[in-house]
Amino acid sequence: MTISRRGMILILSSPSGAGKTTLTRMLMQDKALDLTLSVSVTTRPRRSSEVDGIHYRFVDRRAFDRMKADGDLLEWAEVHGNAYGTPRAPVDKVLAEGRDMLFDVDWQGAQQVRQRIGDDVVSIFVLPPSMTELRARLERRNEDSAATIEKRLEAARHEIERWRNYHYVIVNDDLQRAYRDVLAIVTAERLKVRRVQAGVEGFVEGLVRG
Repeated sequence: MTISRRGMILILSSPSGAGKTTLTRMLMQDKALDLTLSVSVTTRPRRSSEVDGIHYRFVDRRAFDRMKADGDLLEWAEVHGNAYGTPRAPVDKVLAEGRDMLFDVDWQGAQQVRQRIGDDVVSIFVLPPSMTELRARLERRNEDSAATIEKRLEAARHEIERWRNYHYVIVNDDLQRAYRDVLAIVTAERLKVRRVQAGVEGFVEGLVRG
């Protein structure tokens, strides 16, 4: 049976190349999970493999600054010289419907979302198995220059130090195992008392009366 519950925000963070985007795609392909993906806005140039409105909403700096000034962003950050942010309206709508939204954001964004959403947030930090493997993954993407890859690796060392700020941590040395770990976290968090309390109370009343 299905018991009504409160929706949650599921955050996946990792250094660039550690696997959060791949895990996000796998989660979204599992229709049984019924997750809604938060699509960020960014001033970063679109990569050849990306689709506007699917991976990001690509905007210029003036439009981004206007959204920030108007309070339309739940969180925002500057990363590698580009701005990223999460529009707030879609998040409020999904939570009000008792459904879950998936966020693919960095540690700065995760921190801001936790401050604004609180107990509705479940955060997971994805670690690479080694810096050598992280470099190899970035090089295999063949989307960044050598100089950009070096910047990403340097940034990764600082991002990795933030893992303690998350509820869960996963080492992505095996993609399928990492995915199973994420699924286990989602299942457990959906069953937490504070999320199902309203729906379970009515069910329990019926049980004890019977």
